Amino acid sequence: MRQQVEPVAPVSRKRSENKVKLSGWRKELWDWSKALIVAVVIVLLLRAFVFQLSTVKKISMEPTLHENEWLFINKIAMEFGSLDRGDVVILKDPSEGSDRKEYLVKRIVAMPGDTLEIRSGELYINGNLSVESYTDAKIEDGDYGPTTVSPGHYFVLGDNRHMRASKDSRAFKEVPEDLIKGRADFIIWPVSRWAKL
Repeated sequence: MRQQVEPVAPVSRKRSENKVKLSGWRKELWDWSKALIVAVVIVLLLRAFVFQLSTVKKISMEPTLHENEWLFINKIAMEFGSLDRGDVVILKDPSEGSDRKEYLVKRIVAMPGDTLEIRSGELYINGNLSVESYTDAKIEDGDYGPTTVSPGHYFVLGDNRHMRASKDSRAFKEVPEDLIKGRADFIIWPVSRWAKL
């Protein structure tokens, strides 16, 4: 039995002939434009979902952080739920009555379910004295609590424990997780202050 084979039509060359070929400086400009567009898209995606830079304002985190330092903010930490007690975070100011919400830099001192109390200038978590090597003073704003942190919330304080030096959870209560925008992992500027937090 014979097999019939249909002839293959010749490949059309019209498409490649109609294609405009760039040469010289036009080709170079097109190549650079494509690379620049790809780089901008990558940076925008990284900034939206992975990291951002933030500048420290005010003195609420001294002696750990000082005004005008730049922080590398890790946004991925929020996606994987890897926040922990002691982490420095960027959060949207949860204070009521403010139309323009600012971002604050604070330290998580109590996790969901923890019982927190400030007594005689010392911080107690679940009845145990919390040793805070990042502060340089006792808490001067008076006693607070005891209070238990709700599920999905965090209790944050500034590292500056001097009188009225920090606006934190003592003023606006515990912070819902959705107001925390990322974890500050590094001080990246000035170079002389570069450090992991």
